[in-house]
Amino acid sequence: MINLVKRFVKDESGATAVEYGLVAAGISVAIIAVVQGLGSKLSATFVQDAFK
Repeated sequence: MINLVKRFVKDESGATAVEYGLVAAGISVAIIAVVQGLGSKLSATFVQDAFK
């Protein structure tokens, strides 16, 4: 039982998975922000071109 607890304390694979999850979430937020910003500009451009 003590060996099991020692292995559990030394195991860092769960922490690595959490770190990868946080990195993926940060990248996702950045992509969403860029797409929203570009989407507004593209929409305005297409509306202006439609009424020429």
